[in-house]
Amino acid sequence: MADRLYIATTNGVFIARRENQAWHRIGGSLRAHVVTSVATCEGCILVGTQDGIWRSVDQGQNWKEASTHLSNRHIRWLACSSANGTFALAGTEPAAIFVSHDNADTWTACPEVENLRDQSGWFLPYSSEAGCVRGFDIFGFGAELARVFAAVEVGGVLISNNSGNNWQLVEGSDGNPKMNRSLGKLIHPDVHSISVHPSSPDLVTAATGGGLYRSTDCGRTWNCLYPCYCRAAWVDPNDPDHIIFGPADGVSKNGRIEASHDGGQTWTSASNGLDLPWPQHMVERFCQSNDALLTVLSNGELWSTKLEAIEWHHILPDIKGITAIATGN
Repeated sequence: MADRLYIATTNGVFIARRENQAWHRIGGSLRAHVVTSVATCEGCILVGTQDGIWRSVDQGQNWKEASTHLSNRHIRWLACSSANGTFALAGTEPAAIFVSHDNADTWTACPEVENLRDQSGWFLPYSSEAGCVRGFDIFGFGAELARVFAAVEVGGVLISNNSGNNWQLVEGSDGNPKMNRSLGKLIHPDVHSISVHPSSPDLVTAATGGGLYRSTDCGRTWNCLYPCYCRAAWVDPNDPDHIIFGPADGVSKNGRIEASHDGGQTWTSASNGLDLPWPQHMVERFCQSNDALLTVLSNGELWSTKLEAIEWHHILPDIKGITAIATGN
């Protein structure tokens, strides 16, 4: 049971511990850094900042920089896995992917991602940089190589079938960042986060600037489950038809939380304990911690609910500017 929470903020990384079903802050570090992401794996904690990656192997007591061969230092998202031998992934702004197979001692660039970025003209509407990679999810194959999906803003969905060493666009993502066009069975190119369900490496759900999308054939074709602007969705690992996500009417406009129990055919409010809609913020990320669901909001707050009965509570209110979270021991 994960009893620690590692919290990325605009002013360093914080650590909280769960005691008697409540979270209590127990430490913090890297205060001089804008921390954008955090990932945990086999006793290792990685945090991404706007200027490189840091690593701790003692539950966040001490940190050392882990940016060797990282040519893009603005990290937007990190992921790691030990199901098939430990590897880690870093997504950056401008859009690029780096992979490590030595516990983040060194990183190797995936040049095909940068080639796609430059050929297709990926971009960010709020930055001069050429897009960013802001989400990963990993499906392990036991002793085999892992399948990994990556979310690109604004560019589409990438896939790797060899633990992040090589990448290509999924068939249902053409890499064209133009948003105002007929997409048919293609996914909207403004992809903010992505998840692959543990029941199948082909069942993929993605939150985009044009709605919540799902593919049942490894990204070859996509269906829009809910047209909106959204950045995050949680899919029940035991039931892929149970989805909780954070739609909005635009960027941080009238944000809310809704749920479906039939794979996105119908939706109901999942907002008990919240004063909705939020006029100027929205859900940024979801993270499950045992029997609870945590959500980071775009205003930097962290909220939690038990999954068996939705009732949201603001937690750790003394920690400001939260950008991402990860659970661990």
